[in-house]
Amino acid sequence: MPKYELRAAWITTIYGLDWPQTKATNAEGIRRQKAEFLEILDKLKMANFNTVLFQTRTRGDVIYKSTYEPYNSILSGKVGGNPGYDPLAFVIEECHKRGMECHAWIVAIPLGNRTHVNALGSSSVTKKKPNITVAYKREYFLNPGHPDTKKYLMDITREIVQNYDVDGVHYDYLRYPEHSPQFPDRNEFRKYGKGRDIDQWRRDNITEIVRYIYNGVKTLKPWVKVSTSPVGKFDDTTRYPSKSWNAYNAVKQDVVGWMGEGIQDQIYPMMYFKGNNFYPFALDWKEQSNGRQVIPGLGIYFLDPKEGDWDISEIERQILFSRSNGLAGQAHYRVKYLMDNVQGLYDLLSDELYTAPALPPATPWLDNVAPSAPHNLLVEADSDGYTTLSWEAATDNDTKNAPMYVVYGSNTNPVDTQNPANIIAQRVQGTKYTYAPIFPWNRKNYFAVTAIDRYGNESEALQIKQ
Repeated sequence: MPKYELRAAWITTIYGLDWPQTKATNAEGIRRQKAEFLEILDKLKMANFNTVLFQTRTRGDVIYKSTYEPYNSILSGKVGGNPGYDPLAFVIEECHKRGMECHAWIVAIPLGNRTHVNALGSSSVTKKKPNITVAYKREYFLNPGHPDTKKYLMDITREIVQNYDVDGVHYDYLRYPEHSPQFPDRNEFRKYGKGRDIDQWRRDNITEIVRYIYNGVKTLKPWVKVSTSPVGKFDDTTRYPSKSWNAYNAVKQDVVGWMGEGIQDQIYPMMYFKGNNFYPFALDWKEQSNGRQVIPGLGIYFLDPKEGDWDISEIERQILFSRSNGLAGQAHYRVKYLMDNVQGLYDLLSDELYTAPALPPATPWLDNVAPSAPHNLLVEADSDGYTTLSWEAATDNDTKNAPMYVVYGSNTNPVDTQNPANIIAQRVQGTKYTYAPIFPWNRKNYFAVTAIDRYGNESEALQIKQ
């Protein structure tokens, strides 16, 4: 079992597909809406997931109080309806309590169909900023060819990154609609094309948005990871064709170029395929990643008999393949199929594949200096089986963020901090932790603590016998 592995789940809010089921129209509705989310998080935590990709912007509407776009109606039952609490702040806080990262998942270019846009009324970006939006095939989109589009997306991103303690921003649909030669951007092409063919111009438009957002986020909070979920195959490989469904040509995403330029920290390619439509293309991403993290998105929804009726062994093999070939982890689309334990997937993860915790891999291209080790660890056990650990704080080169801590425990001394089975808690804030074993026979006699920074750099361990 790897100690460093990103294990993510996409939590979809559009149409309440994953959350919420209950509308927040009164105090009881708020309580139930929150409880639904905590049930999801607790199950993910029990299966040793460490990252939540939370859908924060859907189709021109959002899941937090924004000065740019209205609340999604799924929260309260009406467009722009305040749910009576801050859902994004709640989600981030509860993820962090459980030692999990929270990334704001932002649907970038699509704005929804006519019915949806009409329901948003005057609060829709199509009304507020019609110059950066276009209608195409009965849907509305931001226009990647307009230079103000990247500024608008950065405004939304800035609002999230400045106001919330997110660990990442994660862009979905940051691309052109697939196979869309008639996309209505000819005016912009004539104005800004500068001798390029239209395909290359469109690719450059998407790249410029990625670059502008990446640099903008790093100026605000350099530790916040920036990622996208591109189409699952970059391009044809030497041995396997992509059958015209690829990021580079079909939707104008030069993802390999982004990683080569260093304007992505992670990618989560949507690799919702089987067999040789998965494995060679996963290797292709890894080989062209420039050291950035590739986390294949697994199409676990295909396990559902109504979706694809895949055999559970497909997902198992994909996880084992990603491990054995040095990919950074896995992401599961989407969380409902984990919660429903479709074909026993949740049991397979919790009982076999994710039996021990894992830490998200570090991002050394952003910062590669580990904090100092904490010191003066004190351990006090009481008669009720609780053990309280306290220590003196570590220091770090990142002056904007105090180090967090990872607590390890075992029945051998010294504690092996390279064994992920010994991780008791991660992302611990402050310099105290109370350990309560779930069962008396799980009680640990020896403990160690390391400091970890927002970039995933971990210090030497401080060890002590109880």
